[in-house]
Amino acid sequence: MRKSLVAASVAAVVTCSGAGTATASAEDGPQYTSTTQIAPGVVFRTFQTNSAGGLVVGDLLEVDLHNPHVRVGLLHPPAIAQRAQVSAMANAQRAVAGVNADFFNISETHPGIVPTGSSDGPEIADGRDLKGAVPDGQRFGPALPPGTSTKDVLGVGRDHEARVTSLRLTGSIRTPHGRLPLRGLNQYALPVGGIGAYTADWGATSRARAVCGTDAVRSDPCSLDAAEVTVRRGVVTQVSDVIGAGPIPRDTTVLVGREEGADALRGLRPGDRVRIRHDLAGPGHLRFAVGGFPILHDGAPLTGLDAVTRAPRTGAGVSRNGRRLYLVVVDGRLANSAGMTVAELSAFLAQVGADDGMNMDGGGSSTFAVRGPGEPSVTVRNTPSDGSERPVANGIGIFTWS
Repeated sequence: MRKSLVAASVAAVVTCSGAGTATASAEDGPQYTSTTQIAPGVVFRTFQTNSAGGLVVGDLLEVDLHNPHVRVGLLHPPAIAQRAQVSAMANAQRAVAGVNADFFNISETHPGIVPTGSSDGPEIADGRDLKGAVPDGQRFGPALPPGTSTKDVLGVGRDHEARVTSLRLTGSIRTPHGRLPLRGLNQYALPVGGIGAYTADWGATSRARAVCGTDAVRSDPCSLDAAEVTVRRGVVTQVSDVIGAGPIPRDTTVLVGREEGADALRGLRPGDRVRIRHDLAGPGHLRFAVGGFPILHDGAPLTGLDAVTRAPRTGAGVSRNGRRLYLVVVDGRLANSAGMTVAELSAFLAQVGADDGMNMDGGGSSTFAVRGPGEPSVTVRNTPSDGSERPVANGIGIFTWS
């Protein structure tokens, strides 16, 4: 049974002329079954629609980003290599609403390697770069549509406008022997031959997963040619062939290299001075960004979208002018809700007003949490297909103040 808002809601029923109440279809658009303004500039709706697979029910949040009292932010656990429930993250960060976001390292086939819980794509929180994107072949989640990559994000800039764009990690390590390219930031997988930087944001989880798999095949063996260098306040303190674990102090960066990157790191010695620089480069001076994959561009679905597999889905859409954000979760694998295909989700985002849109992690990860007017905390409004809320890598949070 779907959970309803404690606050009274206003029913919005679609009717056909002379035919009474209509059952909305995927072509007609959704039938809104309740509408509640949970804060200035933030409207929560429940809906139902028909698809080729049957009835679908879901939740939709419409956010006016040009309202001066509204902000979009990254919901995240205390560490990147960690998971938490959307409702717990939203309550801890005092969000009024939130949905789950990126796909993540949820399982492992490499002996002795534990899943990190870390997301596939980039993360920016409050203007601070937290992590970069893993190679496309290392990602978790369904196949990417042609022309998309793990670098694609939903972002909001200093101009308070949302956009679907791409972020590329640029960076270098300046050493006494010259500059080395930096090809990773707090990622569960590094490019073959590359070097990645791990900061206090990563957490205490082992960094060993970073050298497993290859750029094309996630399940390929872990590299036997790896090295790790600890840099504290710009000075090398340790060089090792063992990839470590444990918390990283705020004044410390750990560099992990594989193959050619490992060889380069072995050239460093304790006492060497190094300078590490990194930046997630993209348009709009983003203050918030999170990964997923694009499914809608300029009001049209991307080619190659899955039109067969029905499941619970989480999506995010952006209006043409970037001033409105749409967050949607549809239930699936239930008697009263068949779920959507990725292609249907793309069409649905266009119906509700999005010009560009992204598919986020779905299935048991799909979560929609809202704090209604007068309520002390957010609660989950959809029906998670696992039977309970799943811990996830990150989420999209909506924050308001008066």
